Amino acid sequence: MKLNILFCASEMAPFAKTGGLADVAKALPKALKRLGHNVKVVIPRYYQIDKNNLEHIPGSIGIPMKNETLWAGIYKKEFEGIEVYFIDYELFFGRSGLYDEGGYAYTDNDKRFIFFSKAALELAKFLNFKPDIVHSNDWHTATQPILLNTALRGDDFFKNTASIFTIHNLQHQGFFDKSGFEYLGIGWEHFNPFEMEALGGLNLMKGAIYYADIITTVSKKYAEEIQTPEFGFGLNEHIKSHSYKLFGILNGVDYDEWNPRTDKFIAKNYDVDDLSGKRVCKEDLQNIFGLDRKDVPLIGFVGRFAEQKGISLIASAIEGLVHLNAQYVFLGTGEKWAERFFSDISAKYPNFRVYVGYSNELAHKIEAGSDLFLMPSLFEPCGLNQIYSLRYGTLPIVRAVGGLDDTIENYNPSTKEGNGFKFWDATRDALYNTVKWAVDIWQNDKEGIEKMINYAMRQRFSWERSAKEYEKLYLRALEFKR
Repeated sequence: MKLNILFCASEMAPFAKTGGLADVAKALPKALKRLGHNVKVVIPRYYQIDKNNLEHIPGSIGIPMKNETLWAGIYKKEFEGIEVYFIDYELFFGRSGLYDEGGYAYTDNDKRFIFFSKAALELAKFLNFKPDIVHSNDWHTATQPILLNTALRGDDFFKNTASIFTIHNLQHQGFFDKSGFEYLGIGWEHFNPFEMEALGGLNLMKGAIYYADIITTVSKKYAEEIQTPEFGFGLNEHIKSHSYKLFGILNGVDYDEWNPRTDKFIAKNYDVDDLSGKRVCKEDLQNIFGLDRKDVPLIGFVGRFAEQKGISLIASAIEGLVHLNAQYVFLGTGEKWAERFFSDISAKYPNFRVYVGYSNELAHKIEAGSDLFLMPSLFEPCGLNQIYSLRYGTLPIVRAVGGLDDTIENYNPSTKEGNGFKFWDATRDALYNTVKWAVDIWQNDKEGIEKMINYAMRQRFSWERSAKEYEKLYLRALEFKR
């Protein structure tokens, strides 16, 4: 059954990106199209996206907002076989940031993204594209399932449209002053604790969880975790009451980009049948950072210097870590204290190096040149770097949460089975002891390391697999809708 799918997100690589959502918005629609579906993607036209590279669509769409109608322009681009549409409205999106500036969120984010959510639905009408599925992502588009099952419930255009809402990160819920509710254009009877009221304010994600026909998260483990107080960020009981329509689907990986056999950024290509290139990549990475010992494992880290990523855990264990017989290369940017802290550690210890900033090329070099990869996240809805690491034969050291737990199998020294190293407690000692264990295995259990690398590099977490699971849920959502 060929479906019309309207895929709405606040960001999409390579046009605008702050995190993994942008990668999903790029890859999943392509995989769905390969399954035969008709997919259109809609994102805002932020002013970092050059309109001169886009096709301007004549006409405009009117979006009702409280007591006025705002008119938006439309741009379009064919990108890797997918039609991508851009909502253009200078007052909301003509800014230097996507959601914030200088670390401070825009105070009108409620208005900006309620507007965008409505505009994407109006765009479908403008194009006469009747969606079977509106796939909304995170709080920025949470307005859509709310409207599809309230104000637009009697709209003939959307009468057969089902809504899918994907939670990529529950920490960010779209929580605003209740005055933002007026922009939704629905009755105040919906502003209650069962639907979207929270602590006297408006919680858009809470409303989407209530109204969506299907809810998904980006790993099976995360779907379980968000129903607990530790990971639920205040919505665990609300989510639990809607768990009958909650499903976890692990994100896929774009192996066209992350593949050591074809990677254009690394010093020498390699694969599981010939790992000689990986040794060259390690030497290249060491040369870049002024490291030279070949007899110790090189441990990489690529990610945001943010609390979620376990940065404080690493900082608390750093004095022990740097005295292990290992080397470290960190790439990231984020919290200023962490940038300063790791820069100071890099200056103090010859076996620790950090690059503060982001470089896609360097990220690829770290994946290929490292022996081990560190991801001690406090929570991790899916995670992608651990999956990249598997493909590159770089064994992950992870905290067993979310997608990290779903993808990494802890090493068993007795059977030599596994593809990485896991710890459970979010403590300094748990992190340090696990890294110490991994370093010891690397140095003293070559057979086990070789077997793990061989297994890891043969594993595949493709978007085709994920897309087929979404396809099943789309059909289930249509059944629910009927």
